[in-house]
Amino acid sequence: MAVHVVDHPLARHLLTGLRDRTTPPATFRRYAWVLSTLVILDATRSVPERAHPVETPLETTDGASLAVGLAVVPVLRAGLSMLEPALELFPDVAVGYIGLERSHETAVAHSYYVKLPPLRDRHTLLVDPMLATGGSAAQAVGLLKSHGAASVAMASIVSAPEGIARLAEAHPDVPVFTAAVDRGLDDSKYILPGLGDYGDRLYGTA
Repeated sequence: MAVHVVDHPLARHLLTGLRDRTTPPATFRRYAWVLSTLVILDATRSVPERAHPVETPLETTDGASLAVGLAVVPVLRAGLSMLEPALELFPDVAVGYIGLERSHETAVAHSYYVKLPPLRDRHTLLVDPMLATGGSAAQAVGLLKSHGAASVAMASIVSAPEGIARLAEAHPDVPVFTAAVDRGLDDSKYILPGLGDYGDRLYGTA
């Protein structure tokens, strides 16, 4: 499985701001929006294109357009923060939702909501800011594939080696695009150094 880390000074600057425990929710949301945009741009770099000649005001020239439809599926709730940047970049994208809740005792996720558009013949982007244990991501990809998705990529903000390994074991064909691969997980399955609970910091519910 391929792992792509966004290599851009702005990405590192924004990630530093997200890690900072003193960053207020409004600033955190702004940083998250821009960094998500950078990650999603990287994650869609290999989407197939087709030739599309176009008439400029002066002449006809060669152009290109997307050859397949796109679908973006956030894992609720934190994944919603990556949905708006995707919609800004790709206004015609189809949107689905997967709700997974992780038990604090077992760290095992269970599905409480799944609403997906037709995924066959689309490139599907699963978005979840924190790829920690990889259990939720592996389960979500399995749901996407069971609904017809053949081309799937994972986009996150911060990833743990354990989560990458778990996803690679379950779905070796799914590449991961992320802003950082951190050191690992603590005993409570939080990413270290990480940035805390992404959803709580995003919505000010910590």
